[in-house]
Amino acid sequence: MSNRTVQRLMQESRRGHPVDSDQLRHMGISAALAAHMVKAGWLQRLSQGVYLLTGDTPTRDGSIAYLTRCIAGLHVGGKTALAWQGVRHNIAFREKVVLWGQKPYRIPSWVGQHLVYSFQTTSLFDDDLPYDKGLKPLPAGDPEVKVSVPERAILELASDIGKGQSLEEASNLSASLRNLRADVLDEFLGHCHRVKVVRLVRDLGREAGFVWARGLQKHVERLGAGTRWSNQTKNGRITLKPE
Repeated sequence: MSNRTVQRLMQESRRGHPVDSDQLRHMGISAALAAHMVKAGWLQRLSQGVYLLTGDTPTRDGSIAYLTRCIAGLHVGGKTALAWQGVRHNIAFREKVVLWGQKPYRIPSWVGQHLVYSFQTTSLFDDDLPYDKGLKPLPAGDPEVKVSVPERAILELASDIGKGQSLEEASNLSASLRNLRADVLDEFLGHCHRVKVVRLVRDLGREAGFVWARGLQKHVERLGAGTRWSNQTKNGRITLKPE
């Protein structure tokens, strides 16, 4: 193991960001050499094929960035996406990060030791909407961590209502979303196939009296005009009217 190899590892590894075998190979470090570097004290092994500089700790963004290389479409969504863009109601002692992805994935145990998270793969949109629509890094955020724009995040927030997300908190959060872009929201709702989500977004906007809520009834009618949607949740029954 040459000093040049160690130097490259130190220069190209981001603090708090786990590196996988593919990244190490790109640095010229084979699996055998990685094992040697663990014994020599340069690397610590987090799980099979995943390493971190010795003495370092996975950060929130470093953990999410690692997962984006493993899970198609992984992004920060819903309540967390809104919070990271300044829309908060309650400040938690330890943030629970809401993650969304395209397919189920067994997240390594070491992630849960450094990141409180929820992960879901519920499909909100039809296949005509590109999955990455409205997903982008925050201006001052980690470039590897994609976050839902507010117009997508409110649909994800609505989807979580009754599954650990209270309607009351969602209403309080929505009250700060006066400046949603009506045309962007309309596009997401036009491709959404879940009647619960569409009706909740409509009702949250109506309750707050926002202009962007006025044209959303057409999406409700598209998915089930004249029918009442009702579902029992752990916090009680949610009933959503068609009108």
